[in-house]
Amino acid sequence: MKLNIAILPGDGIGPEIIGQALRVTEGVCEKFGHELMYEYGIVGASAIDQVGSPYPEATHELCMESDAVLFGAIGDPKYDNDPSAKVRPEQGLLKMRKELGLYANLRPIATFPSLIHKSPLRPDLVEGADFMCIRELTGGLYFGRPQGRSEDRNTAYDTCIYTREEVERILHLSYKYARQRRKKVTVVDKANVLASSRLWREVAQEIEKEYPDVETEYMFVDNAAMQIIQWPKRFDVLVTENLFGDILTDESSVITGSLGMLPSASIGIHTSVYEPIHGSYPQAAGKNIANPIATILSAAMMFEYAFNLTDEGKLIREAVNASLEQGIVTEDIASGGKAYSTSEVGDWILGYVKK
Repeated sequence: MKLNIAILPGDGIGPEIIGQALRVTEGVCEKFGHELMYEYGIVGASAIDQVGSPYPEATHELCMESDAVLFGAIGDPKYDNDPSAKVRPEQGLLKMRKELGLYANLRPIATFPSLIHKSPLRPDLVEGADFMCIRELTGGLYFGRPQGRSEDRNTAYDTCIYTREEVERILHLSYKYARQRRKKVTVVDKANVLASSRLWREVAQEIEKEYPDVETEYMFVDNAAMQIIQWPKRFDVLVTENLFGDILTDESSVITGSLGMLPSASIGIHTSVYEPIHGSYPQAAGKNIANPIATILSAAMMFEYAFNLTDEGKLIREAVNASLEQGIVTEDIASGGKAYSTSEVGDWILGYVKK
């Protein structure tokens, strides 16, 4: 099979972790006899520095021509600490999501047996937790207009807008994945307060009738935030709007013990993007200490979701689990034991894949 992918390393630790994920991807393709074609593009702060835009047209064209995009991270302190900056790296991420039609972000939350002790929650709460957060990615407060500040700069406003079509699309996708899992969907909203959430619930109550084999429950976002910590094993597929999803998925990530462990997939109309959920971690950039596992697992999701190559994805997961069991880990999860570098972890996982 021919795999044509775009590589967007981005900022901070992005180039280092993408480098390891790409090596593993190449190793898997070599083992299974696939032809891998890829091309690099710039995005984020590095793109601003080079061409003045966080998501240049050339990068967009590259993504549109690719079957999948492997993406690192964006963000730089020089923009984070300058609230007056008119061009910001995050604008590139939002523009990429909108122009590629990346309407659904999938974040699987699953614990690793060898890392249960790293979670801030009790082992009996998190052991066996396995659910998927599905976040609507192109609507809501992040994209709603009007948005801005008053002339005197003393008032700021954002607008949360959703259409029936956007809600229907993400809900149908959620039921599709629930049917492949344990057949339960939790719709998270704030329908007791927000008009946009009442639309979500109204549409969901209509759509659930089309999936009688799937259990549907409704939960306010504040309750969901508590339940994720108190009883994470009760969830199977959790679907929600953009802002709520952003917060809940980051909250959920601590269940596994490290942000550096969780991959994601953003499913799009034109193509799909696979990326770790953590940020650019600029303090570690260039030090060869960042955890590459989330990005490597994002490559596994790419094989599975973009190309329907389940055996290839399974092999990468097997290699990652083996590296964790053997203690071949970076400093964030070393727990006082030997800490390996980013490239050493990549070397070990690649070696496992190729053996």
